[in-house]
Amino acid sequence: MQINSSVQVATAGEALIDFIAHADGRFGPCLGGAVYNLSRAIARQGVPTLYLNPLSRDRFGRRLAQGMLDDGVYLAVPEAVVEVTSLAVVNVDEQGHPDYAFYREGVADRATSAVALTQACRSLDNLSLVCTGALALSPDDGDIYLPWLAAQRQAGRTVVIDANLRPSVMPDLEKYRRHVLTALQYADVIKASDEDLVCLALPGDDALAQAQHLLQRSRAGVMALTLGPKGAVLLTRHGQVFAARELEPIVVVDTVGAGDCFLAGLVVAMLAHKLPSDWGRGAVSEEVAKQLLTSAIASASLCVMRRGCVPPTRAEVLARLVQVPYSFTR
Repeated sequence: MQINSSVQVATAGEALIDFIAHADGRFGPCLGGAVYNLSRAIARQGVPTLYLNPLSRDRFGRRLAQGMLDDGVYLAVPEAVVEVTSLAVVNVDEQGHPDYAFYREGVADRATSAVALTQACRSLDNLSLVCTGALALSPDDGDIYLPWLAAQRQAGRTVVIDANLRPSVMPDLEKYRRHVLTALQYADVIKASDEDLVCLALPGDDALAQAQHLLQRSRAGVMALTLGPKGAVLLTRHGQVFAARELEPIVVVDTVGAGDCFLAGLVVAMLAHKLPSDWGRGAVSEEVAKQLLTSAIASASLCVMRRGCVPPTRAEVLARLVQVPYSFTR
């Protein structure tokens, strides 16, 4: 099957090597980067996905490329580039939460342009949804991603943006906040965690109030808010609020890639329901909202039970949905 006739999702953003700290002080290399993880996670759940950024010809770049290909991700730039691979050093605390330090100057995944990203998408016959976020929301890369996002909205594709903030590596936090909020204006669907909302310094007494504030001041129709072990909430511009969580405790190995797998589960369910780009502006049925949230939560839960980001397959997600009870409210 030709790429242009099969791809439904295109992703743009970082692909890097996570050096994750172990208890004995060693750092083990893992394939990573939020958008890289998301690309693999969507493809592993059976959705043809195209990764738009270049990868390096160095050893790490070859591993990243092979990891994507093994999971069925198509590469928009199959030829390796001379720039080196991005690196991240990841320390994980006792609760399994990661803290990052990034090395991103002169790297392969940033060796692209708005024109290149837009041209790669233009020829895709069945492309209906694009995703970005995380380090792609750096102010330094605004001239790459913002024009591309504008072109995708104009083409009628659903734009999904994961805030996934990385404040520890942004030298000017206020400038970073402003740019993230600007980028989110291009989204049809926003995904953010409660920690992201705190970092954005939004008004509101709790995460739900902050999420409602962000949604109403954006052009998005839907926002997915993750709350860690408390589950997740789906908010719509129509005014609906749905909440879900798993009722059985899980053993968390680490949370690396959990948000990426959550978003993959949400995207896969959105595509399965053939939801239009403006679906949150009208009433969403309770059954559809439940399926979207539980698919996303199951994907994230399977991820956190494994070291590093090892995205689940669709079969694993569907099995978990049958095996684990969920609480769902509106």
